[in-house]
Amino acid sequence: MNVLIVGASGNLGSHLARHLLNCSYRLRLLVHKRSLPPDLAANPTVSIVQGDLDSPASLLSPTRDIDCIVYLAGVLFRPRPEKFLHRTNTVYVQNIVKAALVNGVRKFILVSFPHVEGETTPDSRAMGKLDGHPASIHARTRLEAEKYLFSACEGNHTKPLVLRAGVIYGRGVKLTEAARMLMRFGLLAIWNKPTWVHLLSLPDFLRIVEVTIERDNLSGIYNLSDDQPIMLQGFLDEMARHWGYRKPWRVPVFCVQLAATLCETFAMIFHTRTPLTRDIVKMAMTSVVADSTRMRQEILPELSYPTFKKGLSII
Repeated sequence: MNVLIVGASGNLGSHLARHLLNCSYRLRLLVHKRSLPPDLAANPTVSIVQGDLDSPASLLSPTRDIDCIVYLAGVLFRPRPEKFLHRTNTVYVQNIVKAALVNGVRKFILVSFPHVEGETTPDSRAMGKLDGHPASIHARTRLEAEKYLFSACEGNHTKPLVLRAGVIYGRGVKLTEAARMLMRFGLLAIWNKPTWVHLLSLPDFLRIVEVTIERDNLSGIYNLSDDQPIMLQGFLDEMARHWGYRKPWRVPVFCVQLAATLCETFAMIFHTRTPLTRDIVKMAMTSVVADSTRMRQEILPELSYPTFKKGLSII
C-alpha cells in the first residue's frame, strides 16, 4: 500500500513516519519549506516529494498512485492566527483533497481534535458530531476542513476519515518536552480555572493510525482518547511529581491571557514565531472529554496505556 504523510516534517508527523517504517507500507513524505528530521531524510526506504499546500497544481504529482493520505499538517505558533488559520487549516486541506479526488486516492485520514465540538465534560461528552460551535479559531477552521472533506468525498471513491485525538503525550512529543523544560527551571505556570483534558499516549495514537490505514471497513469520525479524563492541572502536577520537579504555579486566567498578548505583540513587532497566542490559550482553556466508544468497537479494543497513571512510564 502506498501511503502519503502530509506534515511529516512536524512533530507528530515525524513520529508517525518512523512508526510506519516498521510496517509493509511504501511511504511517501510530502515536504515544502520545512526539512524532514535527519533520520527520515536519510532513510532510503521512503520517498520524499515536494509540494505546496497553497498551490493545488503542485499536489497532483505527490498524490498520484497513492492509496491512503494521512494529513497532520498545521500552523500554530504565529501571531494573529485570525489572519492565516482559515487558509492553513481549511484551504490547505481543501487543496489536497481535490488532488486526492482527481487521482482516485482510496482513503483520506484527517487528524483533528475533539475541541471542534466546543466545551465538553464527563456529563456531556464530545460524540463525534459536525455541529459544534467552538470558541477558538483553530478549532473552528479545523471543523470547516472536516465538513469539506465529507462533502467533497460524497459520491466519490475516496473514503473520508477524521481522527479526533485527545492531547497526545509521550517522550519526544512537543507538549511533553516543553513542559519538562519549563518545569526544570520552575517556569511553568497554569491557570487556576479547572479544565478537563482527555489524553492519549503516543504509542496508542500511532497504533490507531496504523490500524486505520490498514482497514477498509472504517469511515466517519472517531474520537481517540484513553479511559480516564483528568483535570489539566492534575495532569501537569503528575508529570512534575514523576520528574521530581515542583508543581506548576497557579495563576489567574487574566495573567495567562496577558502573557499570550505580550508574546503575540513581540512576535508581530520583531517578525518571529510565538510560543503562545490568545487563540491557543482559548483552545487550551476549553474543557474536553470525548466518547471513544466507536474507536474501541471498530479500531482498537484495548489501549496499551488506558490511563495516564499507566502512561507515566513513557514520558
